[in-house]
Amino acid sequence: MTFLNSLKDIFTITMTLFAVIDIIGSIPIIITLRAKTGYIQSGKAAITAGIVMILFLFFGEGMLNFLGVTVSSFAVAGALFILFFAIEMILGVSLFKESEPETASIVPLAFPLVAGAGSLTTILSLRAQYAVVDVIIGIVINLILVYIVLKYSSYIERILGRNGISIIRKIFGIILLAIAIQIFTTNIKTMF
Repeated sequence: MTFLNSLKDIFTITMTLFAVIDIIGSIPIIITLRAKTGYIQSGKAAITAGIVMILFLFFGEGMLNFLGVTVSSFAVAGALFILFFAIEMILGVSLFKESEPETASIVPLAFPLVAGAGSLTTILSLRAQYAVVDVIIGIVINLILVYIVLKYSSYIERILGRNGISIIRKIFGIILLAIAIQIFTTNIKTMF
């Protein structure tokens, strides 16, 4: 694999995770949490989310094997999950019921918001298709972006406005839809 191919893969991985994590679209939740608690520990939230994602990257497949599930079938299931998530982003509907976190502790920010079911499913789906090093680099880039958004969420919301955030969600929803279809078609072949 050439450096240029690796760079292209890292870009694809980064954009996929960015769309799934949807940290820009989560700004209203972050602002609400900040208003309730007064302070968000941006660094701790990003580091905790990173630990969860990287542990899942390495041990998620072992957990699946223990349960008798192949990575390809998990990737197909993940692609379907990503597909529904993309539909949510594009149409502005809520298919998944989520409860809004009540505190700004590490658990609601790091686990359900950043390293939630969508991003963990996506990480294993990406691992089935790309080099582990490239996936780790994509995770780290996203964690830096998560940190920046958590730290400067009020400022970002003022700059983009509600319409700007809505447009960004829809654009990333379409990109995510295309990525879901690609992951699905790549991994469905290996299952049969």
